Amino acid sequence: MSVGEGTGADLSTMRGRNYPTIRQFTVFLENRVGQLLEVVRRFENSKVRIVALSINDATECSFVRFLLSHPEQGREILERAGLAMIESDLVGVELPDSSQPLLEVCTALLQVEVNIVQAYPLIVRPHGRPAVALMVDNIEMAMETLNGKGFTMITEADLSMEG
Repeated sequence: MSVGEGTGADLSTMRGRNYPTIRQFTVFLENRVGQLLEVVRRFENSKVRIVALSINDATECSFVRFLLSHPEQGREILERAGLAMIESDLVGVELPDSSQPLLEVCTALLQVEVNIVQAYPLIVRPHGRPAVALMVDNIEMAMETLNGKGFTMITEADLSMEG
């Protein structure tokens, strides 16, 4: 049985531009001066922009997490560079126009017992509004809950918008 066979889901189309999650690429780098610059420069002269970035530093290596404006092309660039990487799905959500927008997001997820594992802001502002990327322990429940409570979700198509 091949992947997706008999599941009722056409996995060949699930990763398209409008799939409701956004992809994160975690790249493992030696903890040396200039390593981040080398990776960032690989996107030079391409349409790929870094739209979110997180760095976790350890003694001998760093884990750099990227969200990219054009993830398919970005993955190709990172693969051609021979970099060790992991691809993960995250939830992107616009922050509501309120005095405590993160409180509203966290409260909604807590109500359905969804844990936030990682979180960081987007450098770009899709639709002109602040947004965050969230890695959660139950992505389907998080998306269903946030959608149901009226939050605006960010897709990969939103990240590739020029402007």
